[in-house]
Order: sequence, then C-alpha cells, then structure tokens
Amino acid sequence: MMRLLAIGAAVLTAATAAPAQTPTVNAARASGAVGERFDGFVGVASPTAPAVRSQVATINIQRRTLYSNLATSRNASPGDVGVTAGCQLLARVRVGEAYMLADRVWRRRAAGQAPPVPDYCGN
Repeated sequence: MMRLLAIGAAVLTAATAAPAQTPTVNAARASGAVGERFDGFVGVASPTAPAVRSQVATINIQRRTLYSNLATSRNASPGDVGVTAGCQLLARVRVGEAYMLADRVWRRRAAGQAPPVPDYCGN
C-alpha cells in the first residue's frame, strides 16, 4: 500500500476538479443519500431519485477515466489510483455525510468523529 502514497496529490486535485459536482448531488451528499467510497468513487447510500443516480454514474465515469489516465502516467493500476483518491476524499467527508470503507458498509460521519481515514492511507 505504500505505492498508494507515491501516486501523490495530483489524484485529489484531479478527482475533485474534473467531475462537476451538481447542486443535486451536493444536496444528496449533505443529506447522506450519496457519499464517498473507499475506492475513489461516489456511491448511493440510500434510496434516491433516478436523476441523482444518473448524475452519480456520470461522475464515476469521469473519475474512472481520470484514474485510468493518471495510472498510465504514474505507472500504477487504476485501482491503486482510485484507492489513493478514496483516502484523500474520505478525509474530506463532513459531519452528516455518508461514506463507505473497504467493508462496504455505509456509515455517516457523526459530530465529534474524526474523518474516516483507513490505516492503509498512511495517516
């Protein structure tokens, strides 16, 4: 997992800048219906409108393309790039937002709880 750390900050910058976050997805994120996953993708944590699901799918297509391109330029696998992005994105989860760790269980960050960053992220 040390290779994940070597991929660098370019992953977070690209993952948060390239896929446009829509007001609808932002509202779903704030309500806990949509959240960040450990693998660098956005997920649907609870039932939500088809429009939100469609926008989440679009964001994930953009992220998948981004991760593949970064993987090629960094001589890494797209999965490693995604997990690295996941580490960085999980660190930004706000109180009340949903997130998924590698056990694939959705949780919501509670007030006073530290950001949900797994040990393999190097923190």
